[in-house]
Amino acid sequence: MRIKRLILLLFLFPVITFAQTTISGKVTTSVSHTGIGKVSVFLSNSSYGTESTDDGSFRLVNVKPGQYTLVASSVGYKEYTKQVLVGNDPISIDIPLESKVEQLRGVVITSPADFKKNLELFIKEFIGTTENAKKCEIMNPHTLNMIYHGRKLTLEAWTDDFLVVENRALGYRIKFLLDTFSTSGITGITQWQGQVYFEEMKGTDEQKADWKKRREESYYGSSRNFFRSLYNNTLPQDGFIIHRLTRELNPDRPDDAVIHEKLTLFKGMPRTRQNVDSFNYYINKLNMSKYYHESLSKQPLQPFQVYEPTGKPGVYALRYNFTGCLYIVYTKKREETDFKDIYRTLDMPNYETSVLTLFKPYALFDSNGVVFQDPPLIEGSWSKAKLSELLPFDYIPGEGKGAE
Repeated sequence: MRIKRLILLLFLFPVITFAQTTISGKVTTSVSHTGIGKVSVFLSNSSYGTESTDDGSFRLVNVKPGQYTLVASSVGYKEYTKQVLVGNDPISIDIPLESKVEQLRGVVITSPADFKKNLELFIKEFIGTTENAKKCEIMNPHTLNMIYHGRKLTLEAWTDDFLVVENRALGYRIKFLLDTFSTSGITGITQWQGQVYFEEMKGTDEQKADWKKRREESYYGSSRNFFRSLYNNTLPQDGFIIHRLTRELNPDRPDDAVIHEKLTLFKGMPRTRQNVDSFNYYINKLNMSKYYHESLSKQPLQPFQVYEPTGKPGVYALRYNFTGCLYIVYTKKREETDFKDIYRTLDMPNYETSVLTLFKPYALFDSNGVVFQDPPLIEGSWSKAKLSELLPFDYIPGEGKGAE
């Protein structure tokens, strides 16, 4: 009986673990329904993508289950997006594209010096400053439209076509349709929205081995790794511990905008002792933690306390029925950045730590470990993740993927 069961499991295991499907269809004009060729069709944030043939047909093969955004983009047409929940069954989708009437957001006029300065800030906040970031290059930087608001210390950026970045550290050629990007020098918060497509770069066997190693280093300990471990109930084995964190806003620390306003004011005033003292006073306020009365639960939280399945296959809800935040420790890596707003007990090793705060009662994530609805505020280690560490949603360590 044991031998028969083992044989059965060996046959079932690949089906359960590596279930994949095909998404196919046709891209046409919305008016005449004529097929359109050479349209970029891809699943955003993944490595699944293709171009439609001359008659508008397309196929995406070997797609892993999960929640995706299907995107179709072509010059002269409005961008098409559709949420797709991929299971084990083939999916057929016809895509009608509407002609686009160009609407200017406004004329952006900058000097070469301003463009260079803005580009440096964009690269720092969008691509990052890590060793991987040093191996990233924007291939068409002048596709970017950028505006810097000096009084608010805020950079805004967007593109009307694909922004192409080669990540030679991870072996991806990444194409962005960047709808909005903003980074604030006051709050330190960077946000962007858009569609992303990953293409595998060609390389030597030595390069591919290095890419494999670096991809795994980026993946392990990441939020994707955590969410996959959460629904697989493998948190301890994978190095994750969850605690409940309670905290309050520090009443002795003014709002970031107020601190910035005061620093700008006193920096521009005559250098008297009183003005210097006032400037230093607000520097001290800036360096204070945003929170106080912080406390961690002694016992780690169990998976059932922070997530539950939904009615949809492969879709899960991150939720908790208590006040506070999720304090997530990854015990297999040490943190090299000093986060002044991340609470640590005196006896806690300096492990990588992230804090998640829900804005809504729950956030939804899928079997790829991707949060796709109402994402929480992320602080700590995971907040450092930028383009240079970004992996496609369908990435799984040690696994390759075929495509047509």
